[in-house]
Amino acid sequence: MSTSHVLARTPPIEQADLQPNTSPNRWRPAAWVAPPLLIVLVIAVYPLVRVLTESAGGTGQSTWRAVLSSEIFRRALATTAQIAVCSTVGCLILGTFLAIVLAFVPFPGSTVVARLIDTVLALPSFLITLAFTFLYGSAGAVNAAIFEVTGNRPLNFLATPAGVIAAEITFFTPFVVRPLLASFTVMSRDQLDVAASLGASPWRVLRTVVMPEAVPSLLAGGSLVLLLTLNEFGIVLFTGAKDVVTLPMLVYTRGIVSFDLPGAAVIATVQVLLSLILYGAYRLVFARMTTSRRGDH
Repeated sequence: MSTSHVLARTPPIEQADLQPNTSPNRWRPAAWVAPPLLIVLVIAVYPLVRVLTESAGGTGQSTWRAVLSSEIFRRALATTAQIAVCSTVGCLILGTFLAIVLAFVPFPGSTVVARLIDTVLALPSFLITLAFTFLYGSAGAVNAAIFEVTGNRPLNFLATPAGVIAAEITFFTPFVVRPLLASFTVMSRDQLDVAASLGASPWRVLRTVVMPEAVPSLLAGGSLVLLLTLNEFGIVLFTGAKDVVTLPMLVYTRGIVSFDLPGAAVIATVQVLLSLILYGAYRLVFARMTTSRRGDH
């Protein structure tokens, strides 16, 4: 067949074929993105904008000045930082110990213990506080047992910062244990075997081999616990510690009890800024550590 016959049978190119595709398929990605974006705007962005607007409304700068210069705000800020830091340190110590035992010290029932620790993550925080009340409250089981022997009820720490810290350590420790266990699971056992074959003691293996590999997991778990304890409200409320005033409790008191919405918005804005600063610092440090570790490898 000649070339002229092939060209004659080839259909002409229509002008519409040269136009860009304007079919409804182009809008499908936007249709998939719109619902979650709308949910984020309604649930997260709108409350933040409303809080910022409320804190800047009314008398504006005078509200900020009055709140930030008040003694109760400074005391609440110091108490919040103290409880958050102490709880985080306690979670890191207890979580590291539990993770090392579960990962490297085999014993019967270790799998069950690990599952029980994971179960705590699914429980509401007030259940831990209720358990502490039943155990260590003024009318709890421990005080009742001591009363039977000595006639006194010596334990009365739940209404103090120590009680809040103990409850938060109990509840938030699994947030440290879980990433550490994941880190220990993927750790190469050859490093441990080589160190042990060279005569290194278990403590030296733990210090020089295990813990350096666990630093990113410790950083991740500790940062998460610090953010959660900084914003914890339920545990402080259910302990009934009236003298323990944190920033979330102060927001609740000013906004719900006293109906001082501008003052509550100012404190909430400070709380949000603290959380964002801590999260930004965590991301920066974690990114630098990741880059350094990749360079070493």
